[in-house]
Amino acid sequence: MKIIGIDPGFAVLGWSVIDSSSNTIIDYGTIETSKDLPIDDRLLEIHRSLNNIIGKHKPASASIEKVFFKKNSKTVIDVAKTIGVIQLTFKLHNLDYGEYTPTQVKHAITGYGRASKNQIQLMIKRIFNIKELPRPDDAADALAIALCHSFRKKDLFYGS
Repeated sequence: MKIIGIDPGFAVLGWSVIDSSSNTIIDYGTIETSKDLPIDDRLLEIHRSLNNIIGKHKPASASIEKVFFKKNSKTVIDVAKTIGVIQLTFKLHNLDYGEYTPTQVKHAITGYGRASKNQIQLMIKRIFNIKELPRPDDAADALAIALCHSFRKKDLFYGS
């Protein structure tokens, strides 16, 4: 089953598409928006880009990281708007999706909810059997989010 994973961001959004049945990476990348554009143009750019990615890869399911902010209320508002656009795009493609906190993603990938970024990266390389972790970090994080969703879907399927 193809799963799209999203690491939400307003300036840089990471995305990945994996095949959960074979633990392979199909594609990954980032969607970047210019700080010089008005917010509505940036959100439209995110929607159009994500729409194209979904249209190209036709995932069966989707996943997104739940984002928590303690500081910088302007950033949280912009990212919240981005998440709304992502959810709308998923809905327009009839994609069910899961939302996972960073702790849930870390636990799913490493078995430890407080794992370091390096520990997650090592497991991603091992699970996908790749020599180098995809760059930039936003795309690598999107791989972890998609993989977390894959594990969760298998748990639901097998009744664990």
